[in-house]
Amino acid sequence: MEATIEVRDLRKRYGPTVAVDGLSFTVAPGRVTGFVGPNGAGKSTTMRMILGLDRPDEGTALVGGQPYRSLRTPLCRLGAMLDAAAVHPARRARDHLLWLAHANGLPVRRVDEVIELAGLAGVARRPAGGFSLGMRQRLGIAAALLGDPPVLMFDEPVNGLDPEGIAWIRGLLRALAAEGRAVLVSSHLMSELEGGADHLVVIGRGRVIADTGVGELLAAASGGRVELRTTSRQEAMTVLARAGAEVAAGGLDTVTVSGLTPEKIIVLLGRAGVPFTGVAEHRATLEEAYMELTRDAVEFHAVTGRTGADRTGGDAS
Repeated sequence: MEATIEVRDLRKRYGPTVAVDGLSFTVAPGRVTGFVGPNGAGKSTTMRMILGLDRPDEGTALVGGQPYRSLRTPLCRLGAMLDAAAVHPARRARDHLLWLAHANGLPVRRVDEVIELAGLAGVARRPAGGFSLGMRQRLGIAAALLGDPPVLMFDEPVNGLDPEGIAWIRGLLRALAAEGRAVLVSSHLMSELEGGADHLVVIGRGRVIADTGVGELLAAASGGRVELRTTSRQEAMTVLARAGAEVAAGGLDTVTVSGLTPEKIIVLLGRAGVPFTGVAEHRATLEEAYMELTRDAVEFHAVTGRTGADRTGGDAS
């Protein structure tokens, strides 16, 4: 079975609300694909349609070229964790995995393998209802890995994990992709995706905003800008602006420069006798790139200003 997820022209409405509006993307084998977007963008709805939990109004979602509902042993084709709480609280962790294994024709030894892999050996015989959020996340990940599937899908896998757990899941995702599997990860933590994802699908208001490699997105967001540190900010800005650069004051001693290379900036400032202590290409963070992409796709915007306790008048309109 081919290790892919293919989403083509998916559409889904809930009454008057358009949750997904003509969404198309592919999760390719051998890489971790981050799936990101603001709240209400349609991520959860899309993942539910991939798993056949919701039916699309239009379009298709295929796993290895087939609808998920048609897979004979689904856990051996796609392993997913959408809700870590989706386990009976009175059921012991190992029993939960044994039930899933039996339903998919998997051997008992595989249960013990994923228990070890997920770091749950010490709590495997405890009821899941007593688990912390991080432990429930590990149990959900163990269940997703149970069938050794070529395709994996995780929704917010680092929720509730401590730093050791975050490092573990990041390494696990990279290792799974390195084995040739297709890995889709939905997350709101851009810092985690920056260190773990190869590719990003960014959506907003149910549509694809960007479908690109992480490196390409960061390069585009960096925009060829250069950050200059100088104690003679005004003189530096004047010299560089005369050379055709776009300049903007930053902190007390910083200037952001566009339109000139670091090498050219050094030459110009040296000729003009303007002192400086640092010249470096600006590298945007994934958070910056994401915020820029989704600026117009955020459903709810916070209002910067006075809090309710500070108001002297009535309710804001």
